[in-house]
Amino acid sequence: MAELVDLPTVRQARWTQNTMFKVYAIKSLVKNYIYVGMTQNLDERIKRHNSGCEVTTKPYSPFQLIYTEEFQTRIEARKKEKYFKSAAGRRWIKKNLF
Repeated sequence: MAELVDLPTVRQARWTQNTMFKVYAIKSLVKNYIYVGMTQNLDERIKRHNSGCEVTTKPYSPFQLIYTEEFQTRIEARKKEKYFKSAAGRRWIKKNLF
């Protein structure tokens, strides 16, 4: 694991406490729409989607969580999120989750 010596102690503690990143897919219950995103707090993020707080997903709420995957780093999670947002990733979601 890389040392965090360049960060102040307070920031080091905050960074190491919550390092898991989650890539998730949610499906609209009322329209044919799947959204893929990334977060560190999945429960809060789903609540925001379902309450209409997110402009991108507001017209499609409510949602059901259909997929999650955890990653140690933001970079790994972002790669998976980008894959799922690609045509190949969308095909994988439709083939394996439905």
